[in-house]
Amino acid sequence: MDLTRPTAPNPYELLPQVPSFELRSDDLTDGGTMPDEFTEDGGNISPHPAWSGFPAGTKSFVVNCFDPDAPTPAGYWHWTVLDIAADATELAQGAGASDLELDGAAFHVRNDASDAAYQGAAPPKGDVPHRYIFAVHALDTETLELDEDATPTAVAFNALFHTLARATLTVTFRH
Repeated sequence: MDLTRPTAPNPYELLPQVPSFELRSDDLTDGGTMPDEFTEDGGNISPHPAWSGFPAGTKSFVVNCFDPDAPTPAGYWHWTVLDIAADATELAQGAGASDLELDGAAFHVRNDASDAAYQGAAPPKGDVPHRYIFAVHALDTETLELDEDATPTAVAFNALFHTLARATLTVTFRH
C-alpha cells in the first residue's frame, strides 16, 4: 500500500517562539535515520537524550517524542516524561522502559499506545517517512502538578505556559 501524502508541519514551529539550547544523543543524529533498536520492531528501547545550555531559571524538564506524520489528525505521542529535576542533564538509554528507570519525582504518562513508557517508531508500511521529534522543554516550575492519568497532549499544553526554552532533535524512519 502506498500512502503518498503530504507531511504535517513541525508542531514546534507553530508554537510561540522561545530560546533554544543544545540537545544531543549518543544514539541519534539530528536529521538522520532512527536506528532499528529504537523502533518497535527492533528493540523498542528509548534513546539517550542529553541537554545543556538551558536557562539559569530552569526548575524542571519535560522530555517527549512526537510523530507529526502519523496518519491521524493529531499526530502520535511516543514518549512523555515530566517533572525531571532541574539538575538532570540526560536520560540514560532505556530510561523509557518504566518509572523505575527515572530519578526523583520524574514519571511517564501514557503514550498513544496507552503504555506509560517509550514506544519505538512503527509507521505503517509504505507510508511517507515519519519524523520523530524528540524535545526537551526547560520549565520555570518544579512540577506541572499533573499525575500519571494526564495525556501527553495535556502535558504539552500545560508545559507551554511554563516553557523558558526548548531544544529538539529530529530523526526519520520508514518501513
